[in-house]
Amino acid sequence: MSALLAVFAVATWQVVADGPLLGPDERLGLELAGRGPARLTDLFADLGNMEVAVPVLACAVLFAWFRGARRAALYAVAAMAAVPALVVPLKLWTDRQGPLTEATGYYPSGHTATAAVAYGAAALLLAPYGVRRSWMMLVAAVLLTATTSTGLVLRGYHWPLDVLAGWCLGAVLLLALRAALRAVRSGRSGAAGGQLPK
Repeated sequence: MSALLAVFAVATWQVVADGPLLGPDERLGLELAGRGPARLTDLFADLGNMEVAVPVLACAVLFAWFRGARRAALYAVAAMAAVPALVVPLKLWTDRQGPLTEATGYYPSGHTATAAVAYGAAALLLAPYGVRRSWMMLVAAVLLTATTSTGLVLRGYHWPLDVLAGWCLGAVLLLALRAALRAVRSGRSGAAGGQLPK
């Protein structure tokens, strides 16, 4: 987690201080913007929309809730709620202009962080109910987030550095969620193991 926070801190510092990484970042972003079929890259970018990603997590939360994993479900909801709570103030503070617009508030990428946390948290919640397929769910979460990121850059909605920061934020929240879920599950199994026979 410390490595992710370090990468995020360096990226944020570069954006705020107009550092030397911004030149290559913007050149790469402008080089990639507009590549690929617009309909497809737009569809990729939309995978990070709240209206698309959050319902996927909501289904996993409801499944976990009705299977009795209520604390785990609430932790996943808290992780998702943390995305706008972190991203919105950062966007206001950094005030970065977007690739193909005069508008500002593009750093970090909220769509990337939303995709990472929504799909990743859904995979973490569902993992105990399909142990053999849990790695497939995690791979799917990574692929969906990567697809979102690709669409955002190819459509010119975000600079690559914005997307990298979104990945870092999402990964930090998912690592915190994973630790919380492990604590809940180990506590539950410990309590069950410590019961006296009747």
